[in-house]
Amino acid sequence: MTTAVDQAETQLNSVEMEDERSKDKRQAEELMEVKVDVQSEDLNSTHRDTRPLIHDRDPKRINKSLKVTFEDVIAEPPSVRSFDKVWLWSHALFEVSRLWCYRFISLLLAVPVSLVAGLLFAVLSCLHIWLIMPCVQLLLINMHWVQTVWGSILNILISPVFTSIAKCCSRITIYLAKDEDR
Repeated sequence: MTTAVDQAETQLNSVEMEDERSKDKRQAEELMEVKVDVQSEDLNSTHRDTRPLIHDRDPKRINKSLKVTFEDVIAEPPSVRSFDKVWLWSHALFEVSRLWCYRFISLLLAVPVSLVAGLLFAVLSCLHIWLIMPCVQLLLINMHWVQTVWGSILNILISPVFTSIAKCCSRITIYLAKDEDR
């Protein structure tokens, strides 16, 4: 038998749970609005004419470890929670500050670092193409006899010795037993 008090408590609990669900839903909707605002701001950038050309800036997924979101850095367990507005503003400030700090730093560093990286890769490519590979090819062409002699030495002298050692050691068996005296 359920009493009127039990029924009232059940109704109160269901109302509280419904309030929590609606609060979580509103919070998620507000977070989505913040994300949409940040993304729409990004779409309104001055690069509209080049946007389709550079839509995927990491096609080979080199920097997939850098996909950090607010939830990856800050998380509140259910037992302790800040005010909803504090959480929303923290999330918004995190996203906006991360975006604008990255943009500012890349504005300062992107061109010089790109120039240095381009020069470095140009020098390394030039050295590889015009110095290293010709030397390697020269060695491979002129050292063919060394490869033949070394292969013969390995097959005639060294390979039989190690094969014999392997056959001798293949019969060795090790048994491990626990010492129960301790």
